[in-house]
Amino acid sequence: MSDSPVALRQAQEPPAKNRAAAPAARRIAAQAAFETRAILRNGEQLLVTIVLPVLVLVGLVRTSFLDLDTQGFSRIDFVTPGVLALAVMSTAFTSQAIATAFDRRNGVLRLMATTPLGRTGLLAGKVLGVLAVEVVQVVVIAGVALALGWRPELGALPAVVGAGLLGTAAFTALALLLAGTLRAEGVLAVANLVLVLLTVGGGVLLPAEQLAGPLAHAAVLLPSGALGEAMRGALLHGAVPPFSVVILLGWTAALGAGAARLFRWH
Repeated sequence: MSDSPVALRQAQEPPAKNRAAAPAARRIAAQAAFETRAILRNGEQLLVTIVLPVLVLVGLVRTSFLDLDTQGFSRIDFVTPGVLALAVMSTAFTSQAIATAFDRRNGVLRLMATTPLGRTGLLAGKVLGVLAVEVVQVVVIAGVALALGWRPELGALPAVVGAGLLGTAAFTALALLLAGTLRAEGVLAVANLVLVLLTVGGGVLLPAEQLAGPLAHAAVLLPSGALGEAMRGALLHGAVPPFSVVILLGWTAALGAGAARLFRWH
């Protein structure tokens, strides 16, 4: 009696332990897809990454509870860059810090670091996952802004992408520093608190000079203020201010060095 096709195929396949691991690019892409789905399927994460920025956008444009100096621009044109910057912060910092901290507490990081993916691949997958979620955020926020009358210049797109990448690098480094040094419950509290404080007084939604007192001087040196200015420069003036680039690169280098030195995988 002849063997079945399934049996023949199984006989021809090498034992599982002798099979080569998937290429690094495929492993990282798979991890990035997993990270993206994990964020977009989590109700709390969706609230922070999608719902909150949209509510802020609609609230600042459709209500007058906050008197804004729009510097001659329409209210929607002036507000949208800051909301996009807030979206980058919510995903690259708050969402990533919380997810990584709980993965660390549950032993997921230590386990994944021992697989063919490795530590470098795991971190690369997380960064790519953040970027994928940010694309979704931009599509949703831009769609709402367009419905509210936003008419951006398409020529500003390269500057916007550059500002977003700089902000993503700085806030991802901050997220990994917190997630790798504090307890998961502490990261949950600190990440949400920092997001609120930076949103209110960090120069992300409003230019630093429109903030009260010492905040006007401090916000320009914060990564939130630099990201807000970078987005406003890109969308309102077509270029990212060099000072914002320097500030974001400086924070990325400092926070990245701290995370590399202090991050604990278990």
